[in-house]
Amino acid sequence: MSDYPEPRRLSFPDEGRLPWLSPLLDAYHIIDQGVHEGVRRQELQGRRLACANGCSACCRSHLTIPVYPLELMGLYWYCSERLAGDLRGRVGKQLRAQVPGQPCPFLVEGSCAVHPMRPIACRQFNVFDRVCAEGEDAFHSRRADVLTPIPRFADRAFDRMLPFYGITDRRERREAIKTGRLHALARVLQGLEWAKLAERMDGADEAAGSEAKGTVG
Repeated sequence: MSDYPEPRRLSFPDEGRLPWLSPLLDAYHIIDQGVHEGVRRQELQGRRLACANGCSACCRSHLTIPVYPLELMGLYWYCSERLAGDLRGRVGKQLRAQVPGQPCPFLVEGSCAVHPMRPIACRQFNVFDRVCAEGEDAFHSRRADVLTPIPRFADRAFDRMLPFYGITDRRERREAIKTGRLHALARVLQGLEWAKLAERMDGADEAAGSEAKGTVG
């Protein structure tokens, strides 16, 4: 039996007021299903998934993680409206201090602070048999040990996201998937101005504080 759990679709009450959130969560669930199937196939060949909780070498060594506009909306929403407590403060501090080319700003003490909303590239990167060495990018050092995404799952996931980009016609969607048109929209996560997200989080905190004062008053 596989140690890799069967993925469940995430759900949030905000899906009712944010029309873009359900397609993103659907796409992530499809990607997670594809990863689950890919891992299962490798395990049937006697391989063992090396990635586990607490393993974050790729979060530090991968400096060109692609992130799509819809994924950015998910990250902005999750950090602004779902993160709380000390973790929220830690993430905000790291976002303000982020310099292009540094490791992922969402990595806090070896754990992903935005794990439910981590990008597709992060969800699909899985390594078998041996944990990555510090600073190692297994995709380049031992490609055979890195999971190759199953195309039909990735295609379905991106197809679910296409209406957000104004691509709704079925034929146009097929063509967009075939040509990889959506990939041209991806940005490098580590190169974005994350201080803007920190400002958004501060604004949300101020609004919540004002609302609380109004309620008490």
